[in-house]
Amino acid sequence: MGGIKFTNFDNLSLQGIDDDAELIPLLTPEDEEEMNREELPETLPVLPLRNTVLFPGVVIPITAGRDKSINLIKDANHGSKTIGVVSQKDEETENPGVNDINTLGTVARILRVLQMPDGNTTVIIQGKKRFEITEVLTEKPYMTATIREAQEVRPDYSNKEFSAIIDSIKDLAYKIIKDNPNIPSEANFAIKNIQSHSFLVNFVSSNLNLSVSEKQRLLEIEDLQERALATLKFMNIELQKLELKNDIQSKVRNDMDQQQREYFLHQQMKTIQEELGGISYEEEVDEMREKAKKKKWGKKIAEHFEKELAKMQRMNPQVAEYSIQRNYLDLFLDLPWDEFSKDKFDLKRAQTILDRDHYGLEDVKRRIIEYLAVLKLRNDMKSPILCLYGPPGVGKTSLGKSVAEALGREYVRMSLGGLRDEAEIRGHRKTYIGAMPGRILQSIKKAGTSNPVFILDEIDKLSNSHQGDPSSAMLEVLDPEQNSEFYDNFLEMGYDLSKVMFIATANNLSTIQPALRDRMEIINVTGYTIEEKVQIAKRHLLPKQLKEHGLTPKDLKIGKAQLEKIVEGYTRESGVRSLEKQLAKMVRYAAKNIATEEAYDIRVSDAVIEKVLGPARLERDKYENNEVAGVVTGLAWTAVGGDILFIESILSKGKGTLNITGNLGKVMKESATIALEYIKSNSDDFGIDPEVFERYNVHIHVPEGATPKDGPSAGITMLTSLVSLFTQRKVKKSLAMTGEITLRGKVLPVGGIKEKILAAKRARIKEIILSEDNRKDIQEIKEEYLKGLTFHYVTDMSEVIDLAVTKQKVRNPKKL
Repeated sequence: MGGIKFTNFDNLSLQGIDDDAELIPLLTPEDEEEMNREELPETLPVLPLRNTVLFPGVVIPITAGRDKSINLIKDANHGSKTIGVVSQKDEETENPGVNDINTLGTVARILRVLQMPDGNTTVIIQGKKRFEITEVLTEKPYMTATIREAQEVRPDYSNKEFSAIIDSIKDLAYKIIKDNPNIPSEANFAIKNIQSHSFLVNFVSSNLNLSVSEKQRLLEIEDLQERALATLKFMNIELQKLELKNDIQSKVRNDMDQQQREYFLHQQMKTIQEELGGISYEEEVDEMREKAKKKKWGKKIAEHFEKELAKMQRMNPQVAEYSIQRNYLDLFLDLPWDEFSKDKFDLKRAQTILDRDHYGLEDVKRRIIEYLAVLKLRNDMKSPILCLYGPPGVGKTSLGKSVAEALGREYVRMSLGGLRDEAEIRGHRKTYIGAMPGRILQSIKKAGTSNPVFILDEIDKLSNSHQGDPSSAMLEVLDPEQNSEFYDNFLEMGYDLSKVMFIATANNLSTIQPALRDRMEIINVTGYTIEEKVQIAKRHLLPKQLKEHGLTPKDLKIGKAQLEKIVEGYTRESGVRSLEKQLAKMVRYAAKNIATEEAYDIRVSDAVIEKVLGPARLERDKYENNEVAGVVTGLAWTAVGGDILFIESILSKGKGTLNITGNLGKVMKESATIALEYIKSNSDDFGIDPEVFERYNVHIHVPEGATPKDGPSAGITMLTSLVSLFTQRKVKKSLAMTGEITLRGKVLPVGGIKEKILAAKRARIKEIILSEDNRKDIQEIKEEYLKGLTFHYVTDMSEVIDLAVTKQKVRNPKKL
């Protein structure tokens, strides 16, 4: 329900079921009695279901994909059509045996078998009676077992308490159906026409949105009255959830309505006092009127312009309001009302331009080409609002120019970093001295068309102040339902921004207002691998620097090996901005030699790189074979991309206190506490003397203390560090890890996986330990990023320790 999900019998394709199939969709008490009189066979084929529990009387469709299940269904369908249905304890078990299934299930009748195009078999079955497995006879070719009927305690229909529970179930079901629009209207009919009390309980229990284990517990309750009461409790919980959900949605709608009304509120203009005896400046007015005649304005805009022009005509040119009014009318004439540049729909040309200017960024390029394709088919489509999110220097801003060229549109850019005044977005009201339009309309005026590619740079760095909230002002700009009538305080009427292609850029999504983030299509622009950086340097950065410094490719040549040396030894970033600065130094070295007519080798060697750039500064990024206990490499995500993180821990004599340093946040400190407590509670498993925890203090440190660090992803790294410390055993070479831990030792998934993988490759890591739940993230990453890496997926800390901590003691182990 959120609650009950009622089966629609019409959708089960029951037409054509054999007459002897005895389908009884809505049981009557007489049907129920007849079903109860049926004798069960002594043995039955048993069909385990992954995520379904079948109740007596209920009709459900199931899909069989396993060979055993298909063979069982075929044999039963050609025989007695009677099978035993049980649920699996763990739906992930692919080949369930006797210990993997619940022993209490429901005898079912096969009503129809359908062979699907994908090779699976869909079966429609109806539950009959509950049964218990007494002994499993065979497991091949499918499971068969001896069974006995599971008796039920059925109250009399005259039992007032039971009748009251049944009435309550019906009342709650009607309320849930009424409050949940996802439940079909036929459900009311089904509930109303069910006469059998036991079938009503089973029907509702089957359709409740419960886990398999909860439904199994319901099925196992022998007393029907107790089962009905348990079902009623679950229904009450679901109804409360549904009512709470509806209340929240109603509040959100009301809040949004209020918010949108505020966007369109504006002050009425002051009544401008008419000055007597002033000069009308008819020539200036006539010139403006002539310009207006050439504009392709709608009736509403033309009437508004004439009204404002007449107002200026009556003013005294000596008053301050006159110049504001003239600026207002100039803006009106300069804005490209209903003027659009013609889009170029050559998709191959667009792809060529995007590939020419940017290496990689396939997701962004694909989205642009998709938009072009749709625009080619439907020219009135609203422009997408994209947000390119990723570390600095990966080409988010420069991509806008390429997009504009590919589309054949004008390009404008607006930097939002540090912007804290709402008037910068919406403009100032004309009543203020020095009033001017907002930067949105100024940029549109500069572009000269109403459909440019508009870059909103650094949208995550908008600030709040006493002068207003620019983020809220941006809501109207980036809402496709509102920006067709964008209201600028200076213009005082709506301007259509719906054809503008907005592309925002951001380094950190967490600082963007949630409502603003919701209006944009987020595209993650991750960092580059070493190989990609080398290609970018060769194709784009080096030729650009040579041109800017007045040199040609013949004046300086840097080979692939030397480019890799610069990338690895002198840059530490996800993007290529720092790489470009290092290349600029190399180009200036060549330029100086040419200008002073000094001899130099145009082919750059490693020695020349060290001479110009100095010794390699970032060797510490590379993983070192630490012979010290308690030093482990972790992986971290930052706003500037992925990074590796060393976790260090030491022991000192004391009373068992835990000290944590390295400028760590609250969550990271909690991870250290969880790790230590987990080791204490499982000290026997690790071979650690419990008295050690009382005799020694533990100190955990994360280097680079000037950099703030927080988040749960270092949990498994800290725990591995402590196990290595207490056991004085080595940590495996070239291994890094990331994952959150719980007090029970479970390893939970974390984010920023691709960025962390790139950081690991930069540091020459060979193996990475991740949570099993992060496997799906790895599957979404291109193979080229994963080359040379081995991944280990774990669910429990014991697996991490087995993988990471070797049996070998460190050099000079400490005796504890």
